[in-house]
Amino acid sequence: MKDTKYPYRFSSIIELHRVLELPGPLHPLVSVFDNTQLAMNKKQLPANFIFDFYSISYKKKMKGRTGYGQSYYDFDDGTMTFVAPSQLIATSNDTEYFGISLLFHPDFIRSYPLGKHIRRFGFFSYDSNEALHLSDKEKEIILHLLENIQEELQHPVDDFSQDIVVSHLETLLNYSNRFYKRQFIFRKPANHSLLTQLEDMLERYFENEEGLHTGLPTVEYLASALNLSPRYLSDMLRHLTGQNAQQHIHEKLIEKAKEYLSATNLSVAEIAYKLGFEYPQSFNKLFKNKTDLTPIAFKEKFRSN
Repeated sequence: MKDTKYPYRFSSIIELHRVLELPGPLHPLVSVFDNTQLAMNKKQLPANFIFDFYSISYKKKMKGRTGYGQSYYDFDDGTMTFVAPSQLIATSNDTEYFGISLLFHPDFIRSYPLGKHIRRFGFFSYDSNEALHLSDKEKEIILHLLENIQEELQHPVDDFSQDIVVSHLETLLNYSNRFYKRQFIFRKPANHSLLTQLEDMLERYFENEEGLHTGLPTVEYLASALNLSPRYLSDMLRHLTGQNAQQHIHEKLIEKAKEYLSATNLSVAEIAYKLGFEYPQSFNKLFKNKTDLTPIAFKEKFRSN
C-alpha cells in the first residue's frame, strides 16, 4: 500500500481485511483474526492510519521484559492495546509479535447499553506505551473470551447472535478494566514517583509565575511533560489520590491562592492573573466552589483570626 502524507483511513473492517489479505470477515461489523494468518508483509502497511472502528489486540512478545521506572514485572507474556475510532495509529517494524485482534464497529453496539457507556472504559484513550500487561491467568481469561467471540461468529446468524457477541465483548472490557486496576497497584512505586514529578512541576509552574504567560496548567500540558496520555494520568491519580487530573490541578490552584491571599497584599485580580486565569471572575467562581467562600471573604476571615 502506498503511503501518503496524510494518515490512511480504514472506513470499514471489510476494507482492512482486504488490505491485510485476509478472508472477508464473517460479519461486516465485527471480526476476530490471528495475526499469524497475515499473508502480506506488514511493512507494506501505511506508516500512519486511522480506524473508523474499535480495535482490541492481544500481542504476545517474542522476548524481553517489561519495565516500569526502575522495576520489572513478570507480565511479559502478553500485552493488550485498545484503540477507539479516529485515533491515529503509527506502525513500527522493529518489534515482532503475534497475537489476536478483535475489531468492532460502533454500529454493532449502538443499540445496546454498551454503546452508550463504552466511553467509561478509559483505556481506549491510553497511549501504546500504556498497554495492559497480562499475567498468565489473565491471559487465559482474555484468550478464552476472544475465542468465545470468534466461535459465535462462526455459527449461523440467529436472533441471539448479536446479543451473545455483545455480552462477551462487554465481559472482555470489564475484565480488562479489572486488570488495569491491578496494574496500577503493581505500578504503585513508579506511579508515586510520577506523582512526585507532577507535584514538582506544578510547584515550579506557580513559583515561576508561568500562568502570566501561558495561562492555567492543563491536563494535556502536564501529561505531555510526563510522557503520559491525559486519560492515563487521570486514572493513575484517581487510583492514588481519589482525584482525577483536573481536580488535582484545581486543588493545587486553591492551595496556592490561599497562600497568596493569606501572606501577601496582592489584590484578588492580581492573584487570579498570577495563577493563570484570564478573568478574575473565573477565579472567584472556582474558589467559591471549592471553599464555600469568596477570595475576599477568605482573606478577611484569615486576617480576623
